[in-house]
Amino acid sequence: MNNKVKELLEELKTVTSGKTFDALLPPLVFVVINSIFNLNIAVASALGLALIFCVIRLLRRQAWQYALGGLLGVSLASGLAYLTRSAVSYFIPAIISSGLLLVLALGSILVKKPLAAWASHLTRGWPLEWFWRKDIKPAYLEVTWFWAALIAMRLVAQLILFQSGDAARLAWINTLLGWPVIFVVLIITYIYGIWRLRRLGGPGVDEFQAGKEPPWEGQKRGF
Repeated sequence: MNNKVKELLEELKTVTSGKTFDALLPPLVFVVINSIFNLNIAVASALGLALIFCVIRLLRRQAWQYALGGLLGVSLASGLAYLTRSAVSYFIPAIISSGLLLVLALGSILVKKPLAAWASHLTRGWPLEWFWRKDIKPAYLEVTWFWAALIAMRLVAQLILFQSGDAARLAWINTLLGWPVIFVVLIITYIYGIWRLRRLGGPGVDEFQAGKEPPWEGQKRGF
């Protein structure tokens, strides 16, 4: 059991890469400061925090694309809030992001090239040909359906709170349905995915790359 827990934690670390606080803190700081002071100070605080995270990432020689991407995201959100003079506008990019992700997930299912497979390919570098096998792809299609359902739930909640103009509750919904839920989804995805791959009976990635003939041992670790 301890080995399984350790394996799961290592897999989570692989796909999250320690950027959780970069995404969680700026929106919460924005809402708290806005409720105590005013919109201008809230915008400056969120931007300042994002800039600090960006500098820290660069000084630690971590991927600058992620650091810059986080800063640009907060800058766009803060700019919208400042220009519209409305705190809820800060969350427009998050709402648009949810909508685009939902379209992407459903579109990938429609063309039978599931988003979960693309995400795994980009994260792990495994060959795409392995993902598209008939004894592999169903697992990734099913996981993508699961992702799409959760993204749709998040989008509906965001739109309802955005229409109500409740920036504080919108911030908490974005937070709770953000990384906390993502961690749970990743755990479920990993456990279900490994189980489903073994049920499908296809080769593991290493066996596929080595051109091994059946019978296969199947995928033992990683999804």
